[in-house]
Amino acid sequence: MSRVCELTGKGPMTGNNVSHAKNRTRRRFLPNLNDVTLQSEALGRGFKFRISAAALRTVDHRGGLDKFMAKAKDTELSVSALKVKKAIAKSSATAEALS
Repeated sequence: MSRVCELTGKGPMTGNNVSHAKNRTRRRFLPNLNDVTLQSEALGRGFKFRISAAALRTVDHRGGLDKFMAKAKDTELSVSALKVKKAIAKSSATAEALS
């Protein structure tokens, strides 16, 4: 399983461990990934994602999964998140047509 956020595309970064004697050894900075289930109001069901803690805060700040997906860039989303985004867009388009 890759260590990449499904909603933001955030992945591992590299850097150095620096000791007190200024010895440098390479290391990886991994994103803080969590397995969460986000509820879609438009589709009326939950979706499981592996996202970073920062992405979870962003979803909450924007007002839920539906509003986050409306603004999300397709290049940053994973394949499964892209399918959810298209389903939400299709659902909201049919809801607008009916009203």
